[in-house]
Amino acid sequence: MEKDCGVWISVLSHKLGKRMNADMQSLGLTGVQSRVIHYILVKCAEGPVYQRDVESALSMSRSTATGVLQLMEKNGLIQRRSVASDARLKSLIPTEKAIRLDAEVGECLRRTERCLTEGLSNAQLAAFMKTAALMSANLDK
Repeated sequence: MEKDCGVWISVLSHKLGKRMNADMQSLGLTGVQSRVIHYILVKCAEGPVYQRDVESALSMSRSTATGVLQLMEKNGLIQRRSVASDARLKSLIPTEKAIRLDAEVGECLRRTERCLTEGLSNAQLAAFMKTAALMSANLDK
């Protein structure tokens, strides 16, 4: 049986998740946590980061983001601070522990990306990115 687009995307997602979890295990993180902490560290330089930003940037459901962020807070990677202007909002603040892990997390993410894209030309990568963005938009309809 020939694999359709959905099956290939599922296979790649599963393999990528397994690879990232294995790579991040030595740092005490999951693959998803590594993406979240990297996002928070990058975006904190630009201003406050909130849970809804993480949800949007990483296409996570509210419940998934809540679970990941609660575990990260429990593990001392982030703090949640109330925002003076809106008590319902909590700003996500990386801890010193997260900042210390940043270089290693970044290197693991770059290594995984190099592995994933090995042997692909810039044109192939650009075509893939364009195709993936279109498929994502199609699923949003």
